[in-house]
Amino acid sequence: MKAAVIESVGRAVVAEVPDPTPGPREVVVEVAACGLCGTDLHILQGEFAPKLPIVPGHEFAGEVVGVGTRVTEVSVGDRVAVDPSLYCYECRYCRTGHNNLCERWAAIGVTTAGGAATYALAPVANCVKLPEHVRTQDAALVEPLSCAVRGYDVLRSRLGAHVLIYGSGTMGLMMLELAKRTGAASVDVVDVNPARLETARRLGVSASAANPDELDRPQGWDLVVDATGNAAAIQDGLDRVAKAGTFLQFGVADYATRVTIDPYRIYNQEITITGSMAVLHSFERAAELFANGVLDPDVFISDRIPLERYPEALEQFASGVGRKIVVVP
Repeated sequence: MKAAVIESVGRAVVAEVPDPTPGPREVVVEVAACGLCGTDLHILQGEFAPKLPIVPGHEFAGEVVGVGTRVTEVSVGDRVAVDPSLYCYECRYCRTGHNNLCERWAAIGVTTAGGAATYALAPVANCVKLPEHVRTQDAALVEPLSCAVRGYDVLRSRLGAHVLIYGSGTMGLMMLELAKRTGAASVDVVDVNPARLETARRLGVSASAANPDELDRPQGWDLVVDATGNAAAIQDGLDRVAKAGTFLQFGVADYATRVTIDPYRIYNQEITITGSMAVLHSFERAAELFANGVLDPDVFISDRIPLERYPEALEQFASGVGRKIVVVP
């Protein structure tokens, strides 16, 4: 079969690789679409410590074309979205319900072959069936949406909160859509990319700007979400949290990124600083939200690029052009 392969740091190619064979509790999925994510760029840059070469792609959906001998939950012909998370279920974190922090955490498309290929292998437990009205190619959005749902689980937001989001790429826009549906009194968005900021306005924001100084909330925001991973944005956002407010680190920063915090202010103003890591008990809920129209795929997916052009798609994604880019085998 044909697959994208990150061969070494900084090098991605498209090559022929062996077709996958399912184990007893695994299925083979013919991939309809696979989304590109910042995680893919981190892998390309040699971060996340994967063993290279690796077939990337952890955001994908497709049709089941093969099942293992002990699979009863799905059948050949079913269309599914795939949760890429792989846990040991044995370590302290798994046993206390924090599977996303598993000591032996792994993921399809990060540590094992992923969905940037004609076919992908997945545990049947990770497959969620899609209803008839959902287009299979669009369902590559379910995985990033499940990360956003996890983010809002962490926030434990209350009705009437004022929200500030840094970044209006895919994840920032998803956080925007969820904020609107969780009773936010206002949702403001900051981004230096004019095209992406325009999409945020299209989806409906209370205010938007390239510079947060242009926004009128001198007392700060109850919830501040960084969806960029950019040090300057994170630093700025930490300074704009209102008293008793929360800052959520949602964007994936480089390992070397550093910012400065003010411990006295955190103490004196009871500010919470927290993070959200990947998916946790949120994939099925995201699939249901997606099926119920929480996102418009035609707004979120800006480019559908053939798998043969995967290296080019990565370059476009890294340049910040477009919104969600999916590759189509």
